[in-house]
Amino acid sequence: MLRFIRGHLLEHDPELAAQMFRDRAWQFHERQGWEVTVDARGEERDDYDRSDTLYVIWQGADGRHGGSMRLLPTTAPVMVNDHFGHLTGGCPVVDPAIWECTRFCLAPGAPAHVAAALMLGGGEVMTGLGVRRFVGVFDARMIRIYRAIGALPEVLGGEGAGRDRISVGLWSFSPAARLRIARRAGVSPALARHWFERSLGRSAA
Repeated sequence: MLRFIRGHLLEHDPELAAQMFRDRAWQFHERQGWEVTVDARGEERDDYDRSDTLYVIWQGADGRHGGSMRLLPTTAPVMVNDHFGHLTGGCPVVDPAIWECTRFCLAPGAPAHVAAALMLGGGEVMTGLGVRRFVGVFDARMIRIYRAIGALPEVLGGEGAGRDRISVGLWSFSPAARLRIARRAGVSPALARHWFERSLGRSAA
């Protein structure tokens, strides 16, 4: 199922949170070789894992972390402005209706539908919180996943070539995309909405 958890509430699900941060260390540090900080517990965290961060998490039937991503409004400090502004021509992305999506992570051995389920969860955040678009930095290896899900971004800029190319993209979420991604995820839009409202409440906006 999809969980939507604010950063200051992660302490209520400590094992799920620890699994998420450990899986991030595996994906970004061990597998992809990023220069990220991994602590003594084997967990990857940075300055954007804050109390106001919103995490979208897929929790399997066994209760374990299956995949996740984190979301922050661009009116707050975000990675795309703090570290990747050169990819957008030095023009910061600051808009209350645009949120940044980072740390899109899949647990080792995660089923194929988890990536689409996370995208569907992102769409619920858009609908429920009045977000029009997500912005994020991605590398060339993610394009295959986005294409398979049917959620290719609008590219704002990039640098590098081949597998090492990184880009900044914008994602929108139309009703047609919602249905397409829901089918890929094997989750009905109504169930995704129920999970969102159960996590954040009907009056989340």
